[in-house]
Parts: sequence; structure tokens; C-alpha cells
Amino acid sequence: YIHIGGDEAPKKHWKSCPKCQNRIKLEGLKDEHELQSYFIKQIEKFVNSKGRNIIGWDEILEGGLAPNAAVMSWRGTKGGIEAAKLKHPVVMTPTTYCYFDYYQGEPNQEPLAIGGLLPVEKVYEYNPIPKELNPEEAKYILGVQANVWTEYMISPEHVEYMILPRMAALSEVVWTGNKDWIYFQKRITDHFKIYEILGYNYCNHPYDSIASDKNNNIE
Repeated sequence: YIHIGGDEAPKKHWKSCPKCQNRIKLEGLKDEHELQSYFIKQIEKFVNSKGRNIIGWDEILEGGLAPNAAVMSWRGTKGGIEAAKLKHPVVMTPTTYCYFDYYQGEPNQEPLAIGGLLPVEKVYEYNPIPKELNPEEAKYILGVQANVWTEYMISPEHVEYMILPRMAALSEVVWTGNKDWIYFQKRITDHFKIYEILGYNYCNHPYDSIASDKNNNIE
């Protein structure tokens, strides 16, 4: 797969762009969303001609999905559900469970982050197969990806802190069908010893964050 993005393409300026409007007329497109879809399909033809397939963020669904495209669903699960029902491969990566640039606990007690709140318990709660999909449709869910956007991370050690131990929680979500939160808490605490031996920087108080979350009813 070659990831082509497709997100953060506001259509406001396309409405006033003569070249964009001319292309819409020439191709008989309905609107600016179909113009983006037209462009994505051109890119797909090129990538396919080189023996590869495209994957893009769920915005590439807007205006019509390219024939062989895979979708990364980040704005919740809706895009992933839609793509799977259309029989396209999907990687689930919703912000609510998979954005490890979000805070793990009280912002004033954590390194600076972009915002949001995602304690390790919430990561562990995630079910990557949406209930809206039947067994046949669920086969199109390839897996899950965690995202670590580094605008607010100034060093590799900061990145390690943001992903550990949340990465371990998400890995267990994806790789096992036998989740046990109580047992996980014990095992991950034991696992901290491995992080220390390897010299990793990690969040060693994930359950304090959870208690703070519940006590303050933070969403």
C-alpha cells in the first residue's frame, strides 16, 4: 500500500478556483467532493500501474471511493464501517482510542500534548470490529493503527512516554480475543521492569490517570 493522505483538504477555495470549477464542468462532476474523488482515482490508476494499491484517510470516501482503495478510519468508526460494507480493506484508527498524542491523565501533571484524553484503560476497552458489521463485512477490517503525531513531542524519550504502556494495551486488543483488564493491570506493571532494563521512558502511573479521569468525570 502507498498512503496518499486525502485528509485536511478544505473545499472552500476550490469553489472559487477557476481551474477547479473548469475541471468539474469538463468531467461532469457534481461538486468539489467529487472533484477530490476524481483526483484520487487518477492517483490510484498511477499507483496501480506500478504494482501497488493506495490507502488513504476516510475523507477519500467522500464523492465516491476509488475502486481498489483501502481506508484508514480516523474520524471515528463511520468511515471504516462504510468502506467495509463496500468491501474495501480498512485499518481502524479512531481518535477516541488510537491517538497516542492525547494526554494520558490530568494535563497539568503530564508532558505537553495536543489535547484530548486517552488513558490506558480506554485503549484496552477498544473493540476494532464495529458491531454494525456482519461476519462477512468484518473480514475487511485488516487491523488497527495507533497514531503518534509529534508536533508537541520534543524528543524520542517524549515519544516513548506517550506510547508506553498504551502500545501494549492496544497490541493486546488486536492480538488476543481474551481480554482481562484486571489481569492486564498486574501484567503490565510487571512489564515495566522490562522497560526499565531496556532504558525506555514510560508512563509509570497509568492507573493514577484512570482514577483522576473517573473522579473528575473527564471526557
